Formats: sequence, C-alpha cells, structure tokens
Amino acid sequence: SRSGGPWLLGLLARLLLWGSPGAWASYLRRSSSCTPIPHRMALCYDIGYSEMRIPNLLEHETMPEVIQQSSSWLPLLARECHPDARIFLCSLFAPICLDRLIYPCRSLCEAVKRSCAPVMACYGYPWPEILNCNKFPADHELCIAAVSVDENSSSRRMPRASCKDCELEEASTAREILENLCANDFAVKIRILRKNITTTISDFDLDPSRVEVLKHGPLLRTEIPARLQQWLDIDATCVHNIMRGTHAGVFVVSGEVQSDKVVVNKAYAWQKNRNLHQAVRRWKHHRCPEQAG
Repeated sequence: SRSGGPWLLGLLARLLLWGSPGAWASYLRRSSSCTPIPHRMALCYDIGYSEMRIPNLLEHETMPEVIQQSSSWLPLLARECHPDARIFLCSLFAPICLDRLIYPCRSLCEAVKRSCAPVMACYGYPWPEILNCNKFPADHELCIAAVSVDENSSSRRMPRASCKDCELEEASTAREILENLCANDFAVKIRILRKNITTTISDFDLDPSRVEVLKHGPLLRTEIPARLQQWLDIDATCVHNIMRGTHAGVFVVSGEVQSDKVVVNKAYAWQKNRNLHQAVRRWKHHRCPEQAG
C-alpha cells in the first residue's frame, strides 16, 4: 500500500541483516498465531501488511478486543498529531507476523508522544502507562523506526496540536452556504447511518443510494462514495459530533482533497433547514467568483 510499503520494506531489509531468530522466536511461534487484519480494524487495515499476531504486544487475546481497543485511538489519528502515529500504534495493536516480535523504537514512541500527548490532554486523557516509551528498545536494536523524520530537512515542521473538533454549522443564510461550497473542493448531500453491531465510536455507514454530488472538484464522481466512507471510518470524532447521538441523518458536507483522503470542513443538517434547501436549489445555476471572472 502507499502508506505502509516503504517502511515495511525497510524493516524486512533490516531483518535480513539481523540474522536467524533465537529461542524467543520459537516461543512466539508456539504462543501466538497469525491472522488476517480484518477490514473492521480501521486503525490498521491496509497499513502495508496483511497479517498480524494474536495475542498482540498489548496483550489483547481476541480479535473483538483488538478491534474495540484500537478504535478508541481513531479520534487521535483524525487530529493528525504526528505522521507516524498510525505506524506506532499498529506496531503494538497489530504486530507484523514475522518470526520474532518487532517493537517500535523508543525514539518513534517519543516523537509520537511529543506531538500527540498535548492533543490527548485537550480531552483530559494522559499518555497511558502502557505506552511508556522507556519500555521500548533503543534505536540501535531491532525495532520499527520513524518513517517521516528527516533530520536533514530544516524546513520540516510537525503538525501543531489542535483541540478543535468539527461540529454542525448553523446555516445562517443561503448566500453564506453558497460561498462555502465555492471555497471547498467538493460538496455532497449524503445520508449517514449508525451501525448497531459494535459499541465503538467508529460505527457509521454511508447510504450509497442517497449520495447527491453537488460539486466533485478534483475527484471522480464514481470515487466519492468510497472516499466518504473512508472519512466515516477514520475521522470518527468529527462524525460523532455531526450525528449528535442520532441513528441516521441527511447532511450536506463540504471539504478538501488531501492526497489519498478527503477532509470535511463544513457540515449542515438537511432536516428543516430552509436556508440550506434554498442554497442547494440555487447551486445548479450559481457561479462562483472565480467562474464569473
């Protein structure tokens, strides 16, 4: 995969240089088993390898437990606090299925903690003791190192911690909504459904029969449903705030395209929203400022 391939190849190359596994690898083969990473494990599905070991490095012994515990970290990833946060977490929740246990390097843990712990603190959560960076091996040992760090780039900047969550917008006027649609890459009217098969926060589906593309921008119309489902899976905190505890709802969402994902910037509830209804009716004939020029 695009997100996991390069670091995975680097890890395998280091393993080839490391030599034959010892007694611990034999014990690992007896005490754990390899299993496919399920699609429902949104945190690590399509991370760059397809199988993981259970029990994992956090001592989760069943797949339902792994899915439930890992999904609680999706809101943190949605804040994009560190580009290697997903690799770090998946090395623990879904350890790669090799002959020896491969832990994250201490430096990787420390880098992710520096950027992500402040975001967790926004919501009253401390960095958990189970992720104490002193427990992980030093960089000169066999471990998973940071992928995005470039020590030679002085211009490289980590994302700043953000405590802001998206919320439903109040559609004050139709004109304001039209200006928002013009300003964003895409705009879609969709129906979101809450699934009842799990109690985790990441449990929303897109109703594929209720997707009305208002503006597709750089996206193909045919790829929009899949991109929006990816957004529902990854940006769980945003979707949770938009749904406000309801089981289903129709919304107009707009946002921007960032490499291989979409980011929703604005969301309006369709029900009993006259300004929104008026804006959507006018949109077909509306000309944005750059079009009128």
